[in-house]
Amino acid sequence: MLLQVNYLIRSRKDGKYLVARLPEKSGIEASYLLVFQQDYDALSYINTHGKEYGDLLTVETASPTQLKSLMLRWSYAGFGIVKDPLVPDIQFVS
Repeated sequence: MLLQVNYLIRSRKDGKYLVARLPEKSGIEASYLLVFQQDYDALSYINTHGKEYGDLLTVETASPTQLKSLMLRWSYAGFGIVKDPLVPDIQFVS
């Protein structure tokens, strides 16, 4: 499990990670960190949905322990695991 590598998209400008924001039952927006299983999936996502921001974004690797730290530090509600970057098909996990 510790050998699994995940890929995240991060802004070069302000260091923030790419998230999906979903409304919760309480009416407050919750942020879900978008996680990709392959680096080429993350790059495909950028090229398909944010081509004009491609030079401002970078793909980073993260282990499961690093993801746990990010969850705590940035107070994310969960992960959005991107299954298909072109559609996009995202599975949300709290």
